[in-house]
Amino acid sequence: MDAAARASSASGLNDMTDMTHKAIRPATALDLPQLENCAARAFSPYIPLIGRKPAPMTADIAAQIAAGEVFVATDADDAVLGYIVFRTASLRMDLDTVAVRPDAAGRGLGRRLIAFCEDAARLKGLDSVHLHTNAAMAANVSLYSRLGYMAVARRHEDGFDRVYFTKDLN
Repeated sequence: MDAAARASSASGLNDMTDMTHKAIRPATALDLPQLENCAARAFSPYIPLIGRKPAPMTADIAAQIAAGEVFVATDADDAVLGYIVFRTASLRMDLDTVAVRPDAAGRGLGRRLIAFCEDAARLKGLDSVHLHTNAAMAANVSLYSRLGYMAVARRHEDGFDRVYFTKDLN
């Protein structure tokens, strides 16, 4: 059993029987159209706040899939409800993107995807999870704080005002 499968099992994510979410699995190239649609639907409401497309809307998702960095949350019909992008960096996990379709939002799916990332990090023996979000995404800033992430920096880079977070897993 690979680390992602163990993380899914440890999180109890494959045991969920509600119709909104079946499992978290590695993304494949066949998921790309659904992932691009999910990103557009999840992040386009932020364009007026930021003044341009948020970074996940312009990311090379195909390359992230090829690198094994993308995991999808699916429903019983294997339709993508949300996804997460993360990668190992030294002794930490870098969480890049969490996206949930608006029609699947508000049911804890984003939290489950983040827990999946944290469990994958623990299974690899990593010390922490690091991430950043746009400061204009107030709901995300609040969510990460509620999940135990500590804001450690705020920077303006690549034209975005970003808040950096870290969560110690020890």
